[in-house]
Amino acid sequence: MTQDKFFEQRRVGVVIPVGALRGEKSGGVGEFSDLAEFARLAAKMGIGLIQILPVNDTGYESSPYSALSAFALHPLYLRIADLPEAAEFTPKIDALTKRFDKNARFSHYDILQAKLELLREIYAAHEEAIAGKASLLKWIEKNPWIKPYAVFRRLKEANHERSWKEWGEYRNVTKQQIEMLWNDPVLKKEHLFWVWIQEALDNQFSKAAKAVAHEGILLEGDLPILINDDSCDVWAYPEFFHLDLSAGAPPDMYSPNGQNWGFPVYNWNALAKDKYTWWKRRLAVAEKYYKAYRIDHVLGFFRIWAASKQDLASSSLLGRFIPFIPVTARDLEEAGFDKGRIRWSSSPHIPTREVWDALSGIKDAAGKPDDAVIQKEAEKVFMQTLDRINSEELWLFKDTVKGEKDIKALDLHPFAQEYLIRAWRNRAFLEYEKGKFTPVWLYKETRAYMSFSHKEKEKIDALIEARKLESEKKWETHGKKLLTMLIESSSMLPCAEDLGDVPDCVPKVLGKLKILGLRVVRWARKWDKEGAPYIPFEEYPELSVCTLGVHDSSTVREWWETEADQAVFAGFIGEPSLANVYNPGVAKKILQKTASAASRFRVFQIQDLLHLSLKYYADDPASERINVPGSVTGFNWTYRLPVPIAELEKDEELIRAVKELAAIKPAEKKGTSKNKKKKSVS
Repeated sequence: MTQDKFFEQRRVGVVIPVGALRGEKSGGVGEFSDLAEFARLAAKMGIGLIQILPVNDTGYESSPYSALSAFALHPLYLRIADLPEAAEFTPKIDALTKRFDKNARFSHYDILQAKLELLREIYAAHEEAIAGKASLLKWIEKNPWIKPYAVFRRLKEANHERSWKEWGEYRNVTKQQIEMLWNDPVLKKEHLFWVWIQEALDNQFSKAAKAVAHEGILLEGDLPILINDDSCDVWAYPEFFHLDLSAGAPPDMYSPNGQNWGFPVYNWNALAKDKYTWWKRRLAVAEKYYKAYRIDHVLGFFRIWAASKQDLASSSLLGRFIPFIPVTARDLEEAGFDKGRIRWSSSPHIPTREVWDALSGIKDAAGKPDDAVIQKEAEKVFMQTLDRINSEELWLFKDTVKGEKDIKALDLHPFAQEYLIRAWRNRAFLEYEKGKFTPVWLYKETRAYMSFSHKEKEKIDALIEARKLESEKKWETHGKKLLTMLIESSSMLPCAEDLGDVPDCVPKVLGKLKILGLRVVRWARKWDKEGAPYIPFEEYPELSVCTLGVHDSSTVREWWETEADQAVFAGFIGEPSLANVYNPGVAKKILQKTASAASRFRVFQIQDLLHLSLKYYADDPASERINVPGSVTGFNWTYRLPVPIAELEKDEELIRAVKELAAIKPAEKKGTSKNKKKKSVS
């Protein structure tokens, strides 16, 4: 079978984090070697695709999207028992397994710490033999990224895991300094410890990936577009990033203040001058294991939402798309706005009365306005943060206030801080460079815009719309160029996560390049039509991946019981009498209907497949989630299968139910049939 035919096969797939696997030998957390065991189960179920979450080293950070390296694999997924040097450490390995294996969810921090401690002990016992291994030296030659990674990991550990920006020494390094540290004979032992781990991870993951392929299953990885600010890559290659900017997403119904991810933005010009070598190496490493890969946040290849790091205390409302054709001072002047009106539009203006009103809620012990404290706090606001405009009852922020972080850092009453942050955001345009402006996301709700005359609003709206249309052409060119580079640099099948505020150019480019887009059933609706009807499954494009939920969403069970418009959805799938409480019968009807989508791949979270059997229902459906966005807890990213893989292999009823899903044929559009198609052709 040719590569093209292999990729063009319709498949039902399953999404499962590696850490969720409960293999025969895994020690409290899923490991790469468990993929081989899981693939045997998947093959019995008729599953043709296994999709995993990112598996790069994130250190003690549990989110797989917050990597310390774009290349290194996570030590968490290493099977210590399979190391040739670990033979005499069996009792300690067994003790580690016993300590963690019964937990319903795994403890990322505790297991990683325990594994690294044991690995250090094993390494110390075999250090000389490991350092002299010809295979290790050959592996280093083939993986040049390992040198800066090993140096970075040693320095990070020496600095008690603090961000490299907080290091006292080697905070800013040259390529020559990294090479010098790598070659330092005194440090060789520490560097080779990290090399030894990475070589073992590479061997185990490669072996597991071959086992998955042997079952005829396509293994799909996940490549986050962005890299953690505190990463080896940003530290070693700062020229490839805009370190003063932080990527995120603009406001939406779920995040009214926008999202700040804290990741730096790529300097695409610098990457282009280097012929995108960093990206090509990244793809080459991924291709050792995967046949397909998910491009996380593909919109970022077209344009990324970014805000100044100085302005990121709690939002990214004052962000902007990069690239974007700016509105210039000259544009505004030609539209009839003089310098005073431009300043009014782009610099927050604060009326005196608003400050007093914001502080009026400060009460004394009796619950009455505390005039003395109000007076004191008002004086602090005016003295520390604001400059008066002549003799007007109107103020501007001082030049020393550069963003929300500066406001948060001041010793002000919470009421004052809250008001000043709202005021800081209250501008129609953001002047990000001298004479260059971008409209803020909610510009129509700002003081400046609402003060404009009807004619002025029309001019502003027309100017912004013109720049948006010009920018979209630039986004299309930019996205097509970068995605073409990815496609030409790898034989893997690209699948794009194209959720969010998607400009028209994105589906057009994805279609031209034959990149599969994503369709999440609960969000795949005709939002511009009355009642926002669901898009029929037969209308899903063939070049797409259909799924009922993602790692950031609730499971189908939790969605059905707490979020879904049940009557509407039940009617949509032609099952108006579906029960309100989720059960295997409801699961079967929803999953089978989804499996009929015209998409090439129909992919289900492992939890949703397990709900075809009542045996695997947790008491609380919320406990089955992988991640709850916007929260930072030990719960996130620590999901485990409720039972071992071996036990699932014995569940013939579950295997049969999933096999039925995999055999379902795509739904046909109404009014079509094979006979009608033949007739129309003739």
